[in-house]
Amino acid sequence: MAKRDYYEVLGVAKGASADEIKKGYRRKAKELHPDRNGDNPHAEAKFKEANEAYEILKNADKKAAYDRYGHAAFEGGMGGAGGGRPGGGFGGGQGDFSSAFSDVFDDLFGDFMGQRGGGGGGRRAARGADLRYNLRITLEDAFSGLQKSISVPTSVQCGSCDGSGAEGGAEPTTCPTCSGMGKVRAQQGFFTVERTCPTCSGMGQIVKNPCKTCRGAGRVEKDRQLSVNIPAGVETGTRIRLAGEGEAGMRGGPVGDLYIFIEVQEHELFERDGPNLFCRVPVSMSTAALGGSIEVPTIDGGRGRVQVPAGSQSGRQMRLRGKGMPPLRGGGTGDMIIELAVETPVNLTSRQKDLLREFEELAENNNPESSNFFSSVKSFWDSMKG
Repeated sequence: MAKRDYYEVLGVAKGASADEIKKGYRRKAKELHPDRNGDNPHAEAKFKEANEAYEILKNADKKAAYDRYGHAAFEGGMGGAGGGRPGGGFGGGQGDFSSAFSDVFDDLFGDFMGQRGGGGGGRRAARGADLRYNLRITLEDAFSGLQKSISVPTSVQCGSCDGSGAEGGAEPTTCPTCSGMGKVRAQQGFFTVERTCPTCSGMGQIVKNPCKTCRGAGRVEKDRQLSVNIPAGVETGTRIRLAGEGEAGMRGGPVGDLYIFIEVQEHELFERDGPNLFCRVPVSMSTAALGGSIEVPTIDGGRGRVQVPAGSQSGRQMRLRGKGMPPLRGGGTGDMIIELAVETPVNLTSRQKDLLREFEELAENNNPESSNFFSSVKSFWDSMKG
C-alpha cells in the first residue's frame, strides 16, 4: 500500500518550519498514543506512521531529500543519497522510534500523568492515606442506632511547622534532581523508564532545615477521639465514611478519609436475615396440642403475644409484623419470625405416665370424641401444671 505524504500525516503544510513540524507531531502523538486509544485497533499503526514521518522531517538532510524525491529517497534506488546504510539512502523512520518520541516526551508526560514537567514547585503534595476502623456493636445497638466515641491512632498535621516540614514554617524548595516532578526518567533502548526520585522520595520538594518535631514529614502520630453516629438498621459490612478524618498528607497535603466498618455481634435469642429477625420459642406439649397464647421477647426490649393454633408441631412459624429491624436505606421495617419448638416433658410421675399411656391407647383406638379421652387429656395437663 502506498505511503501517505509525511506532511499530511503530521497535519502540516509542505515547507513547514522545524518548530511547526514538532508541534504537528506533538498533536498527533497525543491524539494517537496507544494508552489513550485502547479501543481503537488502528491507533497504533497511525502512531507509528506519525513517528516515521517526524523522524524524517525533523532531520534537515532527510527533509531536503524527501522534499526533492519523496518516499523514493529512502528506498533502494536512492542508495547514494544516504549515509551508506544498506538498502536505503537515509534509512526508514520506523527504526528509530525512541529518538522521535523522546523529543516530545516531556509534553506527553505532563498530559498522561496529570502534571507538567519543568520549572518545579507545581507538584501537588501527596494526599494522606485513608484509614479503616472496625467497630463491633450489639444487635440492640443496630436496632436503635447510637452515638459512639472511638479512639483512632493516626497522623495529624505538625503544629510546630504547620505541616510544611521545615523548621520555623519555611517553604520547601524544589528538588534539584527531578525539578519538582517527583520522578526521574532514563532512556533504555526503545523504552523510557520512570522511577520515583531518590532525592525527594517522590515529593518534588526538599526541606533544607527539617522541623525538629516531625523531622521534615509535616505530620506527627497521635490518637484522635472521634464521635461516630451509627444509624439504626446497620448490619455487618455496613461502611460509614468520615471525610477528612483520615491520615494527614505529607508536608501539608490533603487529609485522607476514615472508613468505619460495622460488625454486628451474634445474638443469643435472635438471628437476623436482612430486615427480618428469627426467634425459636419453646412451647409446652399442652399448648401445642390444645392451642393457647404465649409471650415472646422482642428486640426493642418489650414483649409480644402470639396465638398458637391447636395441634401445632415443632418448626411451625408465625409472624409478628413490624417487629424486625428498621430500614437503613428505604423500605419498611422487617418482621419477627417465631418458630415453635415443642418441648417433651421429663421426670414424669407415675400418675403422669399412666395418663400418657391411657392417652396413647385412646389415640390408637381412634376414638378422639370419647369423653374419657378428653377427661384424661385434661387430667394429664392439669397434673403437668401442678
